[in-house]
Amino acid sequence: MEIITVCGMGFGTSLMLKMTVDDILAKEGIKAEVSALDAGSAKGRTADLIMASADLESALEGVEIDKIYIHNLTDDDEIEKKLLGYLNQKE
Repeated sequence: MEIITVCGMGFGTSLMLKMTVDDILAKEGIKAEVSALDAGSAKGRTADLIMASADLESALEGVEIDKIYIHNLTDDDEIEKKLLGYLNQKE
């Protein structure tokens, strides 16, 4: 599984989100490659899932990858619930 975390510039919010996703995956024993990118670079990549702030929804419109939008990037519970819900649905 490949997951891309996305923010506007590719090194602030996306790195914070990547670290949270890495922690959740490690805790659950799930193996995945997680990359942090800016919205423009994410459009040209292939992956299984994009995770981004809800304010980037319009910037990622048209990208044919499953997406999870996070409303509060400091809420680890929201991130975990949405990520694990997605992964459980894919099993």
